Amino acid sequence: MNSFIVQWTHALVPLLLTPVVVGLFVCVALACVDIGVLFGERGFLRRRERPADVSAVERRAHRRIERADILTRTSPMLGLMATLISLGPGLTALSNGNLNLLAEAMLTAFDATVLGLAAGVVGFIIGRLRRRWYDEALLRWEQQ
Repeated sequence: MNSFIVQWTHALVPLLLTPVVVGLFVCVALACVDIGVLFGERGFLRRRERPADVSAVERRAHRRIERADILTRTSPMLGLMATLISLGPGLTALSNGNLNLLAEAMLTAFDATVLGLAAGVVGFIIGRLRRRWYDEALLRWEQQ
């Protein structure tokens, strides 16, 4: 029974590489889109006048900060998953003496790591800026 589960694991895990890499590219795309949204938000939050519905602004802030936090956490996880998934066949190739397959697997592993960390860094910066900007704007509007 135990060897059956291990065999299935070895067969199924490599199938996850493509969806995980697609997820990484989605995270990178979302990070790029969020950079544009961030610049638009900055202009809105610099306004001096208090908006009519401050609670709506607070809800929007919560959603957007949460989106940046999710991006910050999931991108490196997906990068690590893609790294480990591609290293399995690479190590097998090494044991068989197939250095070309090993090099390809290592390249995929490093690329996935870099993509995941890059999207995570962007998400982290966006989240920190949003928190600060929304806190400053809400404080300013409360004081009016």
